[in-house]
Amino acid sequence: MTGATALDAEGLAHLRLIRSPRIGPVSFRQLVERFGSATAAIEALPMLAARGGGKPALADPHRIVTEIDAVVRAGARYVMLGREGYPALLAMTESAPPVLIVRGDLALLDRTAIAIVGARNASAAACRFARMLAHALGEAGVSVVSGLARGIDTAAHQGSIERGTVGVIASGIDIAFPPENAALQERVASEGLLLAEQPPGTEPLARFFPSRNRIIAGATLGTVVVEAAPRSGSLITARLAGEAGREVMAVPGSPVDPRAQGCNLLIREGATLVQSADDILEAVRPIDPRALRSPAVPFGSAPPGDADAGERAALHRLLGPVPVAVDELIRQSGATPAAVQLVLLELELAGRLERHAGGRVSLAD
Repeated sequence: MTGATALDAEGLAHLRLIRSPRIGPVSFRQLVERFGSATAAIEALPMLAARGGGKPALADPHRIVTEIDAVVRAGARYVMLGREGYPALLAMTESAPPVLIVRGDLALLDRTAIAIVGARNASAAACRFARMLAHALGEAGVSVVSGLARGIDTAAHQGSIERGTVGVIASGIDIAFPPENAALQERVASEGLLLAEQPPGTEPLARFFPSRNRIIAGATLGTVVVEAAPRSGSLITARLAGEAGREVMAVPGSPVDPRAQGCNLLIREGATLVQSADDILEAVRPIDPRALRSPAVPFGSAPPGDADAGERAALHRLLGPVPVAVDELIRQSGATPAAVQLVLLELELAGRLERHAGGRVSLAD
């Protein structure tokens, strides 16, 4: 099975839409909810971009076929938002990746899943504790999710590999990073589950790691941080978990060790203090993963109405180079949320709008 034969027509449109410039997870979801399918959304792009004052940019169909061939050669497969097999917990998040490329057993994410993350330059004691914690969770039937980085991530995978581990990487499914974890990554793919959002051949650039972190946080019931500096990527994962309504947990450390300051800060701010696997299980056991199912209807019905000329003019006046919350635009413009989202989507497709963290937007430079 190669090229276009690996996906049906709607699957091809789904992949082409998310691989197109100016379309991210949020705008993808808005397009498919408004028009009912990726195929219909692609047909509507010229009209929407023209309203926003620009021209649409669509991914080259030949590049899509080339990507599919690479996925097949890597022994991987696609899982798409709104379709069977997509992780139910991850699908509930606002920025869920429209497409995942996977190797391994997706059923591991049907079980209770916990993320264990932490410092790359972790101490030997912290790595040992993370490995023991992951092993104990695995023995309790919990899938352990981490990012295959050096340090705590590596220890978490090593401790859970025999009972169920899930690796989420910032590169393509065929790229091992760091290189010394190539054997571990292959073992995760063959004995557990390996997930990638980026196309095959993509190197793990710095800008892809926050995207990877949101998958780790979104696919699990809770995130445990084991050693982390105050500005580390692990704290980003913890913040994303909290924003998604998931449990945030941390292992306390010595106040004189800079690597423990992030964990101690999380605990001070309300994170659950973790000293054993039982602490984690007690925090998340009230949430039964069997109650979580992918929605029967993949996307909601199309938002009603449209934006009139007055609403468009008001929103254009309110937007500027400084990021502003979408809720504030709704309040000040007096337009309906659906109308505001439509105008913002049009500007984004035209290349005139940028989206920022925290539901904020600004005019593009």
